[in-house]
Amino acid sequence: MDFAVLGPEESCNGDPARRMGNEYLFQMMAERNVNKLGKYTFKKIVTACPHCFNVLKNEYPQFGGEYEVIHHSELLAELIAQGRLRPQKAVDDVITFHDSCYLGRYNNIFDAPREVLAAVPGVQLREMPRSRERGLCCGGGGAGVWNEPKGKRRVEEIRLEEALGVDPDAVASACPFCMIMFDSGAKNLGVEERVRLRDVAEVLAESVGVEL
Repeated sequence: MDFAVLGPEESCNGDPARRMGNEYLFQMMAERNVNKLGKYTFKKIVTACPHCFNVLKNEYPQFGGEYEVIHHSELLAELIAQGRLRPQKAVDDVITFHDSCYLGRYNNIFDAPREVLAAVPGVQLREMPRSRERGLCCGGGGAGVWNEPKGKRRVEEIRLEEALGVDPDAVASACPFCMIMFDSGAKNLGVEERVRLRDVAEVLAESVGVEL
């Protein structure tokens, strides 16, 4: 598999600017990125962030950016199905998976991250009551990751308490925004030692013997 990265040429896709209402800034960033990507020949864009996935796949076509965009959980599930990645080492954890809004409800990708986790020997998947199409937001979407909530309860704490309710060893996600929110929530609730927070790729990497 041939791949490349933009390196120092890469810049934010502008999703946070659009979510916060700065449409002018978003359009500037989108047009600049479309022009930059137009200099290269490639077949797919892979991203580990559902927010990036959503904006590149569904919103960049407004600016002439027509790309095949895949989320890293989809790629990993595909490589496992093809036998090109072989999980071997057991990860003896009960894991509950949190559905990112921009991966799940916005783009209907529910199975791929679960397939990755299910392929790892020793992993026991345990679903929260609100999952898949009914999954509860972590509070980070819509630029919430940068805002201080004004309510009595923080959304990430509510969601993390739901996760802890199924007594997992780890809470997994496939979104860096969700991971940031849960890290904050775990510290606020004082449960950092009780449960680990992991991206699905980290669980898979442990099983295939890759050190991160």
